[in-house]
Amino acid sequence: QVQLVESGGGSVEAGGSLTLTCVASGIPFSVHAMGWYRQVPGRQRELVAVIASEGRAHYGEPVQGRFTISRDNAKSTVTLEMNSLKPEDTAIYYCNAPRGRIKTLENFVGGWGQGTQVTVSS
Repeated sequence: QVQLVESGGGSVEAGGSLTLTCVASGIPFSVHAMGWYRQVPGRQRELVAVIASEGRAHYGEPVQGRFTISRDNAKSTVTLEMNSLKPEDTAIYYCNAPRGRIKTLENFVGGWGQGTQVTVSS
């Protein structure tokens, strides 16, 4: 059974930083791409960043240059370092393992966990 547990969210002022961590279990972590996604109530979930199994990263346009995704295969963790946070980054952040076209939200290995709330005040 796939389990994805996100942590590290919180409340910060604009310009601040947070680091999110996702611990995965139940999947062969090292062979899967891993991604971070976010959702605001009433809006569609969107891609924040995804990192392929070999380490190549892709970022959503709104976060390019501010966020950094990384992975530790030995610990089955994927981390999202978020800098220069903006109020529009406020959302619930989720991790998951995309299948197929990893830059899309078409297909995932696991279900969606509870996520971690990020709130950025102006």
